[in-house]
Amino acid sequence: MLKEETCDCKISSEGKLGIQIQKSWIILRKSRLILWYLMKNHGDLCLSLVVIGQSIDNGLQHPNSSSGLATGFVRFLVYTISPLSSRRAKRMAHSIAKATLGLTRPNQIEPLKISFAAKEIDLLEWKGDILAVGTTETDLTKDENSKFKNLILQKLDSQLGGLLSEASSEEDFTGKAGQSTVLRLPNLGLKRASNVAITLASSGELTTESKLSLASAIATGALLGTYEDNRFKSESKKQGLKSVDILGLGTGPEIEKKLKYAEKVCSGIIFGKELVNAPANVLTPGILAEEAKRITSEHSDVLSATILDVEQCKELKMGSYLGVAAASANPPHFIHLCYRPPGGTVKTKLALVGKGLMFDSGGYNIKTGPSCSIELMKLDMGGSAAVLGAAKALGQIKPAGVEVHFIVAACENMISGTGMRPGDIITASNGKTIEVNNTDAEGRLTLADALVYACNQGVEKIVDLATLTGACVSWTLYCWCFYTQ
Repeated sequence: MLKEETCDCKISSEGKLGIQIQKSWIILRKSRLILWYLMKNHGDLCLSLVVIGQSIDNGLQHPNSSSGLATGFVRFLVYTISPLSSRRAKRMAHSIAKATLGLTRPNQIEPLKISFAAKEIDLLEWKGDILAVGTTETDLTKDENSKFKNLILQKLDSQLGGLLSEASSEEDFTGKAGQSTVLRLPNLGLKRASNVAITLASSGELTTESKLSLASAIATGALLGTYEDNRFKSESKKQGLKSVDILGLGTGPEIEKKLKYAEKVCSGIIFGKELVNAPANVLTPGILAEEAKRITSEHSDVLSATILDVEQCKELKMGSYLGVAAASANPPHFIHLCYRPPGGTVKTKLALVGKGLMFDSGGYNIKTGPSCSIELMKLDMGGSAAVLGAAKALGQIKPAGVEVHFIVAACENMISGTGMRPGDIITASNGKTIEVNNTDAEGRLTLADALVYACNQGVEKIVDLATLTGACVSWTLYCWCFYTQ
């Protein structure tokens, strides 16, 4: 139980009013409230937050059904009372508490595991709910008796009593790119698809490498194409898909390896999508740092994490990054993950740097007007989501001979009395001074210190990932309109 504490008040020599509560200092000056956590924590109780995640996969949609089968990484928040024992822990408790704004907690979704299998069997012997056949215009050509020339389509049409040939004629289905048609077989009823098979009408002329790539593409399309994030919906849709069989493209360890690779890549992509989808009141800089640490804990054999707080960033003189973060009640977290291959020499060192603005209000140059899309500014951390998604994928794939650094300067660009103003001059970690003419140009400021940090890791190449600034979008549209006129 939390209890009230008595306070001692005193006036400092500088005329500031100080209120001491359990060794925390609240300083009031010029109508601004600043809380410095100076606790030594002798058994003090504070609210802490636990982030629990489950990795799940996706499912295919039933034909002609609006029910999406969502998956991905599920995060939900649980509050508990626990003792904190360090200054850093107090800062983390403060930042995590901000994630409870609106009392939003993502739904707990049951994990779904889709099994992919490559098989070589007769199509007529396969048993399941949906059989998807990929065709070309050549496959749909018919002879003088209106029979398919393609042997696989001939066999299916014969088994279905001519239903396939009839549907292709009535619906003008000619096999052109983008076309599709669905046949419901009589007397089978309607149910949610749990077992699906995918094949090609013509695969005999494909090379082995083409078949492997195609199988990987099918698995990727099945996972990403059916993905839907239901974590924040009041009612989550039920998931049903259990298996996808890939027929006629070969069997063996090589194709199985390709399918596993596709699953690992997709898990990273889905993780990145869920980071982008999460609202800013749930996914704060502190929570993003926790997600990054969770990735490293799952793949601790190849991944390590370094999370820098405000004081550590000050020691590195990251004035450009801290200037952007200064206005937010949620403190910044500088995230650095490192992938090192399990054994063997490192031949190449790379860095992936992602823009991590968890929300971008524009600062004092606030985003205004109908085209500003301020309600979408939770998406301004898309670069960091891609970087952390890549880290999750590489932690599973474990490529040899390469060391990769994943760097994110996570913060929010908000408005307050402590915030950066137009006309301010800030100093980046390499000593360069920057005059801020527009506080809505915050991305390049955070990336400046992130890129300097990346260079100091001794990397040979850097990939910088960031959402496009609105000014560039507006200028591009203006140039396009001018050109078309």
